[in-house]
Amino acid sequence: MSSILEKYNLKHVINASGRMTALGVSTPLPEVEETVCFGLNHYFEMKDLVNKSGEYIARLLDVENAVVVSSASAGIAQSVAAMIVRGNAYRLEHLHAHAHDVPTEIVIPKGHNVNYGAPVGTMINLGGGRIVEAGWSNECSAAQLGAAINANTAAILYIKSHHCVQKSMLTVEDAAAVAKAHNVPLIVDAAAEEDLRLYYQQGADLVIYSGAKAIEGPTSGLVLGKHEYVEWVKQQTAGIGRAMKVGKEGILGLTHAIELYLERQQESGTAMVEKMAPFINGLNALPGIQSRVVWDSAGRDIARAEVSFDADVFGLSAKDAVTKLQNGNPAVYCRAYKANEGSIEFDVRSVSQEQLQQVLAAMTELNQE
Repeated sequence: MSSILEKYNLKHVINASGRMTALGVSTPLPEVEETVCFGLNHYFEMKDLVNKSGEYIARLLDVENAVVVSSASAGIAQSVAAMIVRGNAYRLEHLHAHAHDVPTEIVIPKGHNVNYGAPVGTMINLGGGRIVEAGWSNECSAAQLGAAINANTAAILYIKSHHCVQKSMLTVEDAAAVAKAHNVPLIVDAAAEEDLRLYYQQGADLVIYSGAKAIEGPTSGLVLGKHEYVEWVKQQTAGIGRAMKVGKEGILGLTHAIELYLERQQESGTAMVEKMAPFINGLNALPGIQSRVVWDSAGRDIARAEVSFDADVFGLSAKDAVTKLQNGNPAVYCRAYKANEGSIEFDVRSVSQEQLQQVLAAMTELNQE
């Protein structure tokens, strides 16, 4: 399909940054592509498709209920709205028209109030909620979370992500215990997480996943959890969810992708280490570079190659190297969250051995400029 790149004057991209929205997230399996095409070329009673695909996913995952949405971000907004509207027809249609005499505060650990490409707070506001932060940016205990709850609390939102502060933070199980003690629902945003059952089993009332990240489905999202709460999320298709609707192809594609995801053997961190060993050795042969294996900061079984720069010896800082790699041909994208500290990371999950050699060649070329 190189003609597509030429037609629109697009660059070829090597995605060594992981399942990132900015690069189109992931590349679904051929079987998922076929299902998407089937969805595109057939008509359905959409309510029936939504309900029956959700029932099918719920059986696969052993949860009470599930619904496919357009993205994890849409899942946050619609889940928040669901906890405020709570099935009320008037509030559904007039959520943002004026204030409502119902709980609207969403309690979130302060260290989870992050920008993941868009602010978490924007999604909460879209759902009609108002953020109340608990604890501090580097600390939130169960007691601190509980202290932020009051009569106006609609739900607790817990963000399970590498974007969040990890140290001194309560766990999902801790948050579930607080939610139960205060009789408020717990929503867990687990967008990029790999275990589709864990957080529901740990006591979350609603759990949100990206359909295109770990699951490698089409652009979509998944909300699963307690039956009534998921039904309230579904009702948002007549409210704010109308602007976030998912197509028939997305519903069918994600449902099939979940099926395949549960069946296939996932690449282990150990396999990733083995895959990138020659790559790391090649990087360490470059002057001014130190490379090593590092593990995902959020606790997932993902190994990456960290590259630390001695700018004086290498000839470029980490930040400058990121820019030049992205401007190359092919464009190479890495994880640049710590570039200001002098290091970057390469995620090899979506990279072939041939592409790893291209990345090494690009790094070598930077060193020779």
